[in-house]
Amino acid sequence: MVDQPADGVYPEYWEADVVLRDGGTAHVRPIHPSDADAVQAFHVGQSQKSIYMRFFAFKSRLSGKELKRFTEVDYKDRVALVITIGGEILGIGRYDRLDDPAEAEVAFNIADAHQGRGIGSILLEHLAAAARENGIRKFSAEVLPENRKMLMVFSDAGYDVKRHFDDGVVSLEFNIDPTDKSRAVMESREHRAEARSIQELLAPSSVAVIGASRKWGTVGYQLLEHIIEGGFSGPVYAINPEALELAGMLSFARLSEVPGPVTLAIIAVPYDEVPKVVQDCADAGVKGIVVATAGYADDGERGLARQRELVRQARANGMRVIGPASLGIVNTNPAVSLNASMAPALARRGGLGLFSQSAAIGVSLYAASSRRRVGISTFLSAGNRADVSGNDMMQYWEDDADTTAVGLYLESIGNPRKFSRLARRLARTKPVIVAKSDAMGLNLPPGHAVRTTQAPPEALDAMMRQAGVIRVETIEELMDVAQIVSSQPLPKGPGIAVFSNSRALGKVVADSAAVQGLGVERIVTDVDLDAGMSRALPALRHSLQETLTSDTVHAVVVALLPARGLTVEKIAGVLGECSAAAGKPVVAAFSGILDPSIYVEGMVGAEPEQPGQAFLTPPVPCYSNPGAAVAALAAVVRYAQWLDRDQGLFVEPEGCHPDAARADLEHLLRNVGGEQLVRLDQDTAARVLGHYGIRVVPSAGFETAEEAVAAAERLGWPVALKTTDPALRHRLDLGGVRLDIPDADSLRRNVLQMRKSLERYGSPSLEVQTMVPVGQACTFRAIEDPLLGPVISFGLAGDAVNLLDDWAHRVPPLSGSDVRDFIRAPRASRKLFGYQGLPAVDVAALEDLAARLTRLKDNHPEVALVDFNPVLAGPDGASILAADVRIANAAQRTDSARRAMRS
Repeated sequence: MVDQPADGVYPEYWEADVVLRDGGTAHVRPIHPSDADAVQAFHVGQSQKSIYMRFFAFKSRLSGKELKRFTEVDYKDRVALVITIGGEILGIGRYDRLDDPAEAEVAFNIADAHQGRGIGSILLEHLAAAARENGIRKFSAEVLPENRKMLMVFSDAGYDVKRHFDDGVVSLEFNIDPTDKSRAVMESREHRAEARSIQELLAPSSVAVIGASRKWGTVGYQLLEHIIEGGFSGPVYAINPEALELAGMLSFARLSEVPGPVTLAIIAVPYDEVPKVVQDCADAGVKGIVVATAGYADDGERGLARQRELVRQARANGMRVIGPASLGIVNTNPAVSLNASMAPALARRGGLGLFSQSAAIGVSLYAASSRRRVGISTFLSAGNRADVSGNDMMQYWEDDADTTAVGLYLESIGNPRKFSRLARRLARTKPVIVAKSDAMGLNLPPGHAVRTTQAPPEALDAMMRQAGVIRVETIEELMDVAQIVSSQPLPKGPGIAVFSNSRALGKVVADSAAVQGLGVERIVTDVDLDAGMSRALPALRHSLQETLTSDTVHAVVVALLPARGLTVEKIAGVLGECSAAAGKPVVAAFSGILDPSIYVEGMVGAEPEQPGQAFLTPPVPCYSNPGAAVAALAAVVRYAQWLDRDQGLFVEPEGCHPDAARADLEHLLRNVGGEQLVRLDQDTAARVLGHYGIRVVPSAGFETAEEAVAAAERLGWPVALKTTDPALRHRLDLGGVRLDIPDADSLRRNVLQMRKSLERYGSPSLEVQTMVPVGQACTFRAIEDPLLGPVISFGLAGDAVNLLDDWAHRVPPLSGSDVRDFIRAPRASRKLFGYQGLPAVDVAALEDLAARLTRLKDNHPEVALVDFNPVLAGPDGASILAADVRIANAAQRTDSARRAMRS
């Protein structure tokens, strides 16, 4: 539940930019009385058939009374949304609440010229989300049988649609609560639309450079020159009102003079001229723009305001934006050959896709790939990342046959829930490498309310690990890993062999590998390179081939010191041959050589035989530092292990009743407003948790010793006596807890003694609780982060979490494998499996509790905080001794049940 809109007022987030099926953009917003003329124009522009389909009769115009009813709504019982491009209404969707307050009738009307673009599906998603916020759980509709397109909108949405035919009309009804199927349908449509929108940018049929210049060294000059010299396959147009000829071709004063359609516009004009240029692009039907101009978010608040207006203007007119302050884009596919960037030459072709949020880092990343001779498929510099983001690129790369691995440099993540979802899916087929900025964080979209404390920074790292992302610290480390995944087979296990021409170096490399979690199966230090290449190479080849046949050796590290007659190119060639023959990765480190990759410049793979097949260059990854080689290989091994393990299904424990919990929470939240955070009393918390099969050991507070005895008789002997003070309730050493009290007389004595000992702490109140079997004290915590959404944490109670911050964090939803790893992630978790003679605890019970808490938090953002402390885990179960549950009106999660582009 969220803050419900008052009559005549709607939440700001109901307005959203969306990507249509064909990759174009549009704007969804609630209707307004001022839309009357636009609604009339929309109606008049419809065909007779479309009007009949919507109204079951033909009417050439809407009456004033009808216009008033259609445009004046209360945004609660009656809601209408419009979808627009350039201010023109393309579609209208509405619902009207029926006599049953949980049901509403829904209807749509899509412009004839824009049918087939997925507008009806988007309107249904947004209407359903608004309806759920207003307490509506079911939609119904009446559709003529011949209106097959609208029938398909309902049947393909993923809901369980019931239909019956009556009096010439098809009546439909369906529950609008999100289901696994409806979410999957939405994500699939989102994927196709966003991938298509990026494809239009990276593989345009034509390009215009606006602000092209004949002045050498200017951005406009270089961009035009690089596009032409890169051999772009389509028409290129230079736009400059002050030049008749540029780069040896005719230029145009304005975009409207260009004789053919323009798919992509590169904008390199001063920022005060950009709005007019963007409007010219909109008028010309341009699909997307790359803004090289700076002076936006990089120019403080005033620049940020310009940037927001730039994005609003472009999206409202159906265009995507790369930048501003973008370095540009590159596509090495020969059918495109696009170098719309500041790089002087088109990159070497390969399988690595690159994305950089920072223009400056983008230069370094691009240069690093060139220096390492790692071929790329596509490169995009997002600059200020006002619109096109790393999430968009992952949608594109998932389907791109030219891309076999991806690398992203990120300074922040605006929608981490979506990032996690996309990265997990992409990483199942292609390695995802992410380099982070030291200041990397989470960008909070404007207007997004913070209702809880934010998640710890470690939660973001945990989210990436569980999504299979290869996380690195620097762009150099990114390229270290990229050299392996873009040219080598993935290792089948952690076993490695070390080859070296130095016993000391071989030992150092082996030690480094062990620290990285690799198993050193063999060390070969008799590599003799002083005998000359004619004798050394055959011996190296034979030894390497023999070693690679071992089932326990999954990869080889070759670390060599300079030697007389050593030829890096020839040695790398032998290593590449052996690697390819064995189907196992081999990496080489040539210590003392500044950049060994320059020696394998000529070792480029043959032209691919099939379209989309990527070059793999160089044939073996080469490093100047053995430590870098080992660290990169270890990262790839961990990724391969993540890939090979059984991911399991998303956990659905038995005995969970989300609808019952939702009903209770909605009732509790009726009197909770704004940012208020409400702590549930013990009985209410137990009831809400009980809907997910979570039981808290009951306790009872008291005023007198006799009340304590009565409570103990009710709960059952023996009992524990404890203070309710949060700082003392777990502290046996400070007198806040007394255990195993067997009878009434003992309890009376203990009450008197505890009250006396606690007088120095202000005489806090006391309670009694049934004793449970002894065990290891653990703690669970779950919060609602404004961007990550639900975050759950687990640790062993006491010094492990309080002093050492030894927590494990995860972001739901979690698979069975995720839950298993979650409980084993804290360093102190060794104590759960038998430690110093203590018996192992029932880890399965902890996993079950984690799964139930995960589902609760994933389903209910209004549950702002859950704290179980302590949870006693014994050999035969786990008992929750104390639960703190707090609720609040829920903010909208960044990856919700409605498609919307990031603000």
